Amino acid sequence: MTPTIFLAATGQNRGKTTTSLGLIAAIRERGHALGFMKPVGQRTLLVEGIRADEDAVLMKEIFDLPDPLGDMSPVLLPRHFTTDFVMGRVDEDLAAQVEAAYARVARDKDLVVAEGTGHAGVGAVVGLSNARAAALLDAPVVIVTEGGVGRPIDEIALNAALFAHHGVRVLGAVVNKVDIGNRPELPEILARGLSQQGVPLIGCIGYSDFLANPSLELIVTHLDGELLAGRAAPNRTIGQVAIGAMQAGHAMERLHDRTLLITPGDREDLLLAAVATNRASASQPRVSGVVLTGGFRPADAVLADLRDADLFTYLVATDTYRTARDVDEILVKTHPSDTEKIATIIDLVGRAIDVDALLARIA
Repeated sequence: MTPTIFLAATGQNRGKTTTSLGLIAAIRERGHALGFMKPVGQRTLLVEGIRADEDAVLMKEIFDLPDPLGDMSPVLLPRHFTTDFVMGRVDEDLAAQVEAAYARVARDKDLVVAEGTGHAGVGAVVGLSNARAAALLDAPVVIVTEGGVGRPIDEIALNAALFAHHGVRVLGAVVNKVDIGNRPELPEILARGLSQQGVPLIGCIGYSDFLANPSLELIVTHLDGELLAGRAAPNRTIGQVAIGAMQAGHAMERLHDRTLLITPGDREDLLLAAVATNRASASQPRVSGVVLTGGFRPADAVLADLRDADLFTYLVATDTYRTARDVDEILVKTHPSDTEKIATIIDLVGRAIDVDALLARIA
C-alpha cells in the first residue's frame, strides 16, 4: 500500500491546511511523486462543473496535481446531508467511495497526504469520522493544534484517544501559531507535556501576523459596504489593525507595517494623515487600506486625495467597535493567488518540521 500520512486537527482554523501546504511543498522538493486527498469535505467550490472541497482545489492549483478533483475530494457533506443520513434517506456507501478514490490517487505515487476535516470525531454522524477515514486508508496521523500550553496538550490527548480507539497510529503533533519570539521556552514545554501523553512533538510553527491577518479582498468579501477608492487586492495582506480614535499626530506614529486603519468616515484628519504617511514612504506604503465606519462619507476633496493615492478605502454602515470585531472574526483562508503568503507558509513549515525524519517514521 502506498505510504500515507493523515493530517488532522483539534478543531477549526488550527493550521491544518497551512501544515499540509508546507509539508507537500517540502515532500515534492525531495523529488517524491505525491497525491493529495480530502476524504470528507464540508466547504466546497464549483470548478469547471465539479464540486470539490476548497482545500483540494487549493492544493491541485498550487502544485498542479494530476488527479481529478472528484478523486481528491470524494465525499462532500452539503447542507442537510447529515439530517438526510440520520433519517435514512442516504443509501451511499461513503467509506467505499473514499477507498475507491484513494486507490486511484495513490496509483504510481510515492506518498499520499490526506487531510481531515476538523477534529478527530468530525464526520462520525455519517459513519465517516476523521479517525475512521484514517483507519480506512491505513494512514498514521499527525495532529495539528495551535499555540498555548494547557489547551493544545489537552486537545491533542483527547483526539489521540479517538484515533487510538480506531487503531490509528499517532506519529506526533504539530503546534501552530507558537509565540516563540516572546516565549522561546514554549517548544521545550510543549515537547515535555506532549511526551507525558505519549505523543511526540514534531514541530512548532511560529506565530506570524502576516499569515493570521486577512487580505484586502477578504475585507470586501466579508464586510457589507462600498469600495470608494483603491483596489481590493487578493495578494495585499494586512500587517496590523489600528483603530482611529486619537489625534492625527498620535495616529501617525502607529501607521506602519501594512496597517488597516478603521475610523469613522468623518475623521478627515486621520484620512489625510494616512495619505501623507504613504506619500512619505512611497516605496513601502505604511497604510494598506482604510475602512470608514458609521456610514459617514468623506468630503469630495478628501475622497479625491484618497483616490489619487490609490489607497484602498471601504465604507461600511456599522460603528467602529462592531467593524473592528467583524474584521477580527474574518475567517482567513489561503487562496492560490496569495503567492507571498504561500511562500511564507512553505518557509515557516519547512523550518519548523524535520521532514526527512517524518518521512522515515511514515515508512
